[in-house]
Amino acid sequence: MGLKSKAREHGMQAHRSVASTPDSIEFMAIGDAGTDVFLRLFDVEVLEGPDGGSRLLVLPFGGKVPFEPAETVPAGGNAANAAVCSARLGLSTALLSVVGDDDVGRSLCASLASAGVDVRFVQVEEGLPTNRNFVLWHGEDRTILVHHQPYAYRLLPPLGRDAPRWCYLSSVGEHALAYHDELAGYLEAHPDVQLAFSPGTFQLAVGVARLARLYRRTQVLCCNREEAASISGVSSGAIAELAVALHGLGPTTVIITDGPAGAYASDGERLLFSPALPDPVPPLDRTGAGDAFSATCVAALARGRDLADALAFGAINAASVVHSLGSQAGLLDAKELERRFELGLAAPARPLDRRAGAEAGLGAP
Repeated sequence: MGLKSKAREHGMQAHRSVASTPDSIEFMAIGDAGTDVFLRLFDVEVLEGPDGGSRLLVLPFGGKVPFEPAETVPAGGNAANAAVCSARLGLSTALLSVVGDDDVGRSLCASLASAGVDVRFVQVEEGLPTNRNFVLWHGEDRTILVHHQPYAYRLLPPLGRDAPRWCYLSSVGEHALAYHDELAGYLEAHPDVQLAFSPGTFQLAVGVARLARLYRRTQVLCCNREEAASISGVSSGAIAELAVALHGLGPTTVIITDGPAGAYASDGERLLFSPALPDPVPPLDRTGAGDAFSATCVAALARGRDLADALAFGAINAASVVHSLGSQAGLLDAKELERRFELGLAAPARPLDRRAGAEAGLGAP
């Protein structure tokens, strides 16, 4: 088992034509990637969870469950979704990830390259397969069966030369803990590189203390309301308290999504609320909506847009994604995103009183 650093050993030499030139990477997504296989389920139940907030997908144990193959996304996962989103918005974009030495990995890289993503930093690990995720799709929502291969992440030497303007770190497997230390060291040695952090399941589970260097170095932290409570330790769930606590860990800007209720953002001075777009047509599939929102916000900030505008852009792109099957088919390009923004499809983000926290259903501060 070992890593190959030469793209041509994985059939990626042909992808060099779409790669960014050195020193031009605006957005480098970092994290696990894999193929997403969508399976549409019919004869299943969805029940309310014991906590009253979650839902449970119920399958007959020991029986057979019919499904319909619906879609295969060759290059899925949080980091790949963010990379495709950024590239479609016109930023020079790269992905730093690991795949297996197999046809699935080759297809993944080819798909990313065709979307305009630089794949020079996708490492190939011999002896392990490429990640495959199975999306159990029922109604407008889904449950995803995820397995992260124990890849040995490492920073490739070209990363230091290319010096991306922004790194966007998202979900990686539990075997890559030491890689977070290496990345923190790289960021500390390159203060001009901005970090956006959208922590995944393992990164949330390992805890803030273990990843304190990364949180301190984060310019934009993206998470949902439940994750914000877990990261910050604030049990009340009040947005104002969550924002203050998250800033205390280091992030300059905090973006907190709240599902259909909308999203909140704080830059340490302003606390903003951005309502979700009205949905006259029921969503088809919510997979990738969170990735689209977060990556679009970061891309807008990277291009110098105001935080309020970034929230509006994120809401518009996320609303587009949920009306297509899969995490990438509905992503908008920059021209269409700007057109919808100018039409006022997203309500302007409005400031909230950080102390009172009374608007938009906020709890006591």
